[in-house]
Amino acid sequence: MTATPRVFNFSAGPGVLPVPVLEEAQRDLVSMPGVGMSVLEMSHRGKFFEGVLAQTEADIRKLAGVPDDYRVLFLPGGASLQFSMVPLNFLPRDGSADYIVSGAWSQKAVKEAKKVGGVKIAWSGEAANFNTVPAQGDLVLDPKAAYVSYTSNETIHGVEFTSSPETGGVPLVCDTSSDMFAGPLDVAKHALIYAGAQKNIGPAGVALVLVRDEWLKRRVADPALSSMLNYAIHADNGSMYNTPPVFAIYIMGLVMKWLLSIGGLPAIRVINERKAATLYAEIDRSGFYTGHAAVACRSLMNVTFRLPSEDLETTFAKEAKAAGLDGLKGHRSVGGMRASIYNAFPEDGVDALVQFMQEFERKNG
Repeated sequence: MTATPRVFNFSAGPGVLPVPVLEEAQRDLVSMPGVGMSVLEMSHRGKFFEGVLAQTEADIRKLAGVPDDYRVLFLPGGASLQFSMVPLNFLPRDGSADYIVSGAWSQKAVKEAKKVGGVKIAWSGEAANFNTVPAQGDLVLDPKAAYVSYTSNETIHGVEFTSSPETGGVPLVCDTSSDMFAGPLDVAKHALIYAGAQKNIGPAGVALVLVRDEWLKRRVADPALSSMLNYAIHADNGSMYNTPPVFAIYIMGLVMKWLLSIGGLPAIRVINERKAATLYAEIDRSGFYTGHAAVACRSLMNVTFRLPSEDLETTFAKEAKAAGLDGLKGHRSVGGMRASIYNAFPEDGVDALVQFMQEFERKNG
């Protein structure tokens, strides 16, 4: 059977993975060297997978400079489960937490937290259709809050924080699902960081959680909390309280090796800035395309833009897909176009999109 050429995948998630990672996984899928079986088949308690888990954690610690007093957890359920796990473990029923609402994902986090305890909205960008993020002075923070939660990058609206909020000592929680390891990360400023893997650091099926050990010990969870929702139990069992998502962790480990091989987080930050600058320059060039996000907080990962009419947007998405530029249709709540250019997205794919945009404008402008 003739192989189908790879398209440029602009999907917001699952997102593009590094080709060297896919090739290594393909080569060893049937039989891992020295093992004689697939990682999909072997015991998670065996020496080989224990080594995979340990090496993946070690590479994450090296890559992001994760302090020794932080636990690295690999959990099922994706980031959406973390929307519930964070308040279930750290929000007292008679207390409240502050949530910064910069888009659809932070809205979902608020919805789950309200089922557990009190929620105060420290800031919301809903009135402006989430086209910006707050300045520090815009935040209304409660010094007695159990924690402050924010989403570093919103995939749907294409806005990102360029620096993390200052919380005056209140524990800071961050959902970094769509920009995890897209550049240097100040882990020590946060009590807990989580990310669903499938947007920027691996395949669907696993969430990465970095949590300060001291905060973990001060958790206020109900003793009746289900074991599978209890961070401490996962930490005490080395992310193997139950069978972990073995293949997703294995692929994440390969992605970590790839990131280290190209120079780590400072190097990937330079690449990401270059890709985004190329695409935003085309959006701003003539006025035919209009960016959704305010310039100061444009996402490096998810570039959102509109065309002069919805009919043109429909045509754009259809013709782009035919040209091998897949996944560009924007989320239904925003419309328009969305180009997700995660870590592994190739620079020549951005160049191809720019060329397509120029030709489309020539024909339809």
